[in-house]
Amino acid sequence: MSSCRLLIWCRSGCLLLACLLLHLGGVAQKLPAKTAGAPSIAFTDITQSSGIRFQHAISREKKYLIESMAGGVLLLDYDQDGWLDIYFTNAPSVEMALRGEKAKSALYHNNQDGTFTDVSDKAGVSYPCWAMGGAVADYNNDGWPDMLITCEEGVVLYRNNGSGTFTDVTKEARLTDNRWTTGAAFADYDGDGFVDLMLTRYVEFDLQNLPKFGVGPTCHYRGIPVQCGPRGMKGVSDSLYHNKGDGTFIEVSKAAGVDDSAGYYGLGVLWSDLNDDGRPDLFIADDSTPNYLYRNDGNGHFTDVSFISGTAVSGDGAEMAGMGVDACDYNRSGRFSIHVTNFEDQYSSLFKNDGDLSFSDVAYAAGIATPTIRLLKWGTACLDFNNDGWPDMFTVSGHVYPQVDSLEAGAKYRERKIVLLNQGNGTFRDVSQEAGPAIMVPQPSRGAAFGDLDNDGKVDVVVENIDGAPMILRNTTAGANHWISLQLLGTEANRLAIGAKVKVIAGSLVQIGEVRSGGSYLSQNDLRIHFGLGIAEKVDRVEIRWPGGPVETLKNLLVDRLYGVREGQGIVPPEKVDLPRPVERR
Repeated sequence: MSSCRLLIWCRSGCLLLACLLLHLGGVAQKLPAKTAGAPSIAFTDITQSSGIRFQHAISREKKYLIESMAGGVLLLDYDQDGWLDIYFTNAPSVEMALRGEKAKSALYHNNQDGTFTDVSDKAGVSYPCWAMGGAVADYNNDGWPDMLITCEEGVVLYRNNGSGTFTDVTKEARLTDNRWTTGAAFADYDGDGFVDLMLTRYVEFDLQNLPKFGVGPTCHYRGIPVQCGPRGMKGVSDSLYHNKGDGTFIEVSKAAGVDDSAGYYGLGVLWSDLNDDGRPDLFIADDSTPNYLYRNDGNGHFTDVSFISGTAVSGDGAEMAGMGVDACDYNRSGRFSIHVTNFEDQYSSLFKNDGDLSFSDVAYAAGIATPTIRLLKWGTACLDFNNDGWPDMFTVSGHVYPQVDSLEAGAKYRERKIVLLNQGNGTFRDVSQEAGPAIMVPQPSRGAAFGDLDNDGKVDVVVENIDGAPMILRNTTAGANHWISLQLLGTEANRLAIGAKVKVIAGSLVQIGEVRSGGSYLSQNDLRIHFGLGIAEKVDRVEIRWPGGPVETLKNLLVDRLYGVREGQGIVPPEKVDLPRPVERR
């Protein structure tokens, strides 16, 4: 359809009462009425018809922690044809690694007809490392999206050559720290026009000195022997790298105040302007240890506000086991709240943004605690899946211990997904059983990435399972709700406009969004910003705050369109945009 072509340019009493008041915090606030005509949510499994035959390496017993943690998936338009491609990371079992065997990661090109073709070998990205997950950004501002892959042995930076191929420039970029790295996300934290890189790291791991399965106090679960960790293992500190603008990075974690001297077990990482001061703040979901929230002070330094913000632990003061993370304005307050997935018998966290970097744990009040507490949760997103103007939640699950299948009660190794419908009053309803048979299929899921694979204006889902095949879910939600999507291209700002904040106004409907690198669980979502509009038939105004501060306004936009917007030029017709050319390098 013609609107799709717009993308081709791109680019005990009192205690009980107190707890009740805590859980109900934020519900009494006055919210806008929900848009009429909001359908429920539906997905269809199209894995078989998609032509995707990727298989994640299988370790059936999961005797070692590292065998349970991989499985991130990246969505990116690597060849700039206006259609999202998919990259699956892979990791061997310990037994395979000791034999010198590798596990093949895979890049699938979108054929624009619902099918995908494996181009991994041609692109040069089949064997990056013992791969965990990754993130996407244009680190050198040449107009082509690059991939950063996190690994057991550090990271691999793939520079996009603009010719359908990538080059490993890890050493050249000086990203050579070889500690176990999990989460990654880029953002221009200092506003110099180049994206910087935050990496979360997990535990020390030595293939030649492996912990003994089921031996030790942290190597049992509900009375059965299981893999050891992470508690009892030595954590590894996180790393912030400043982009020098010449193709290299320099480690600045300690000077910036984000070095994680406590050595928490870092997994999910999120950059987001949480206090609306024009600077990206930093949130890190930590496993079995407190989360971090760092306020960006604007001078190359961050202040740790984790505990005083209310996001370090749960509302009752418990350390959680954070896995995946996302942020959205679920209640249309004009502020991004934080959503974190956690372990079995821990509900998913929802930290409502009360302003000034103060948050309240409203998981029970919002109705997301009960549907999530029994499952072990990983990749997640808070996005509008039915285009009614209210962000919903989608989460994938799967246990770390295959041995739990021997237990009579409790979760099993393979688990279903969770779909939560935003009811427009500060609460969510579990609609998993009505969202399509595929949602209830139990799988050992880890990463999940979210984006419009077929450019039809609905957000689809790509799930990576840690054993075997992935699942590709096409959004088949019925209804006539409208939508708008924006793909931003920076000029003074970084080229992919990571960190740009967008406000969309359609009558009384006001929403915000943000371009983000990384997120979910070790994964990368579509960098295009998607807004559901409900019954609104036009967009009155779009306000784009580009990274660095300039605000650009667009007016009177048609709905059901994908727009390309270049910084300083507004909406740019595809025929007037010069595509980036393949870069010739010696």
